[in-house]
Amino acid sequence: MDPLNPFTYIRPASTTARGATRLIGRITLEGLVATDELGRLFAQAVRALFRDSQRRSVIVTQLYHIGYLSLPVVLISGISIGMVLAVQSYATLVKFNAEVMSGPMVNYSLVSQLAPVFTALMVAGRVGSNMAAEIGTMKVTEQLDALRVMGTDPIAYLVAPRFLSCVLLLPILSALAGLAGIIAAAFLVVDIWQVDEGAYWYRTAQYMRSWDTLTGLAKTFVFGGIISLVACRRGLMTHGGATGVGESCTRGVVQGSVLVMVANFFMTLVFNKLWHVMFAP
Repeated sequence: MDPLNPFTYIRPASTTARGATRLIGRITLEGLVATDELGRLFAQAVRALFRDSQRRSVIVTQLYHIGYLSLPVVLISGISIGMVLAVQSYATLVKFNAEVMSGPMVNYSLVSQLAPVFTALMVAGRVGSNMAAEIGTMKVTEQLDALRVMGTDPIAYLVAPRFLSCVLLLPILSALAGLAGIIAAAFLVVDIWQVDEGAYWYRTAQYMRSWDTLTGLAKTFVFGGIISLVACRRGLMTHGGATGVGESCTRGVVQGSVLVMVANFFMTLVFNKLWHVMFAP
């Protein structure tokens, strides 16, 4: 340590720049590798769904764990989001004597954006962590090797049923969350704050299109695939015992959630462009 410099903890600018460059390069390289691995895992899972006969008991178990057991947290999230949107929109629009516009504002936001994204995030936290931890535990205890020895493909037995269940169930969970939010918001605005019910629903029907509902549900198919594939990939990459299982669980949830939000942004841009191309005057 240089005694003449009391700020020895400050790194030179050149060192900081080199570190930032290395970090950006490493992140880019890891992103490309992860994209390649996710693409190959997706191809293997789809191939297994068509080539191998899936065990009914395995799929039913995954449908139960992913769908039925996720209902409470999904419905509570939908109700909470709907009520918060209702409070915020009504508090803003009442200043302009336009409180009936709370209907289209709340319902459009729920159906097209918030219900799909928040449902995906809840499922990523509850289901994605379970997938990564379960497969990761099987990896570190050499159960995956035992499956291969018995002639069972781990991708077909573990990944494909989870992928299929997530893709099929996330649209249903998202629709239920959106419906719960719409009902909760209408209860607040119409029944509590006495906004005219006919005007509320008329404005909603006037400004909302079936395209908004369809695009919101279409996103959830992609979200379900992302959550399942990311979580299963992290589980298959687990090493290092119990610590590795915890790390895989954390990374699976974080990476899946981030990718869901990134995918939502790009799909929103694409769907908006398609709307202008196909339907705008």
